[in-house]
Amino acid sequence: MNAPGFAWRSLVRQPARASLGVLGVAAVGALLFDMLLLSQGLVTSMRDLFDRAGYDLRVTATDSLPGQGPQLDEAVATAEAIGALPVVRSAVALRFAEASVESSASRLTPAVFQGAGGPGVRPWTVMRGREIQEPREILINENLARRLRVEPGTPVRVRANCSDDLESLPPVTFTVVGIADFPFDSPNGGTVAAGMDALNDACGGNDPGRADVILVASADGVGSDAAAAAVSQLRPELRVLTNEALVGRFENGGFSYFRQISTVLTTVTVAFAVLLITVLLTVSVNQRLGEIAALRALGFTRWRVVADVLCESAMIVGGGALLSLPLGGLLAVGLDTILKRIPGIPTDVHFFVYRHDALGVHIALMTATALIAAIYPMQVVARLPIATTLRNEVVG
Repeated sequence: MNAPGFAWRSLVRQPARASLGVLGVAAVGALLFDMLLLSQGLVTSMRDLFDRAGYDLRVTATDSLPGQGPQLDEAVATAEAIGALPVVRSAVALRFAEASVESSASRLTPAVFQGAGGPGVRPWTVMRGREIQEPREILINENLARRLRVEPGTPVRVRANCSDDLESLPPVTFTVVGIADFPFDSPNGGTVAAGMDALNDACGGNDPGRADVILVASADGVGSDAAAAAVSQLRPELRVLTNEALVGRFENGGFSYFRQISTVLTTVTVAFAVLLITVLLTVSVNQRLGEIAALRALGFTRWRVVADVLCESAMIVGGGALLSLPLGGLLAVGLDTILKRIPGIPTDVHFFVYRHDALGVHIALMTATALIAAIYPMQVVARLPIATTLRNEVVG
């Protein structure tokens, strides 16, 4: 009988211990797989969200992230000038403000009010109703429509808060003309969108023409780097960030926490798996020392019994690793749902994202676990004194 067949019979003869080993590896393997998905999941998801939004450049007044620094002056005119560049397909200026919205059927509900100006395509998708056409028309997201209990054609009152040093402004009545999907909406957040002039009216005419960011889409076949260079040459006093540069900032900033957590938990998980399999194999070998010594006496070579132990380790780890993938997938869905409750996380951003390289690393780590865990039991059977072991078995 070859080594895999002999190892399989050894496991079948000890079903409880074999099952414990497989289930233990499945549990730690599922956690290991999830940690590998978490290490780059948020970065991968954010990069995909930026790319799907259709804009690959963000123009701000300083190096701060959009919405966190001083506003751009004459933003609409700047967006028009950028949009006229041959390497640019579209440019739109965005201004953000906090707001409270109420309808005849609901009380004040908090929301984010964004105003768009310039010739570019608006960064939202109308799901029901129509696009904005008049100054006193707005779009809202599905969350806000549900809370306000409104549909397209319903009037609402919006009270904007555009500056920290101003008192609350009087409400302005708008008509909801559509329900839209906004790419960076949080699961429970409310969003209001209108033209830049409408937001300026709601802000009481405060800082007209200003915006927090200009979104720019490069022309087909040009590339974001070439478009960024052209925009920087046109307005050298502004800061231009590509999607890759923006994701890099997130990755080196707050997102690095998840990578560090993933590294620590991956190390602990692999160490635990190695210890678990080492203990199980060592116990199995110790209980079969007499049998192994008898096989050696019958002609089994040292390397043959070592191969038996290695195959037994590979079968336990292999079976557990296969179970760990669907188990890890289910666990990732549950953990992702919990983590997405963090305030400010967009609906389309996920913490656990499948990647082929993560699966490759998982397989490599599981293979290394099987090899390392078998080292000590293999040394035990390789150094086993045949005569002494058989005598002890007979005397015992």
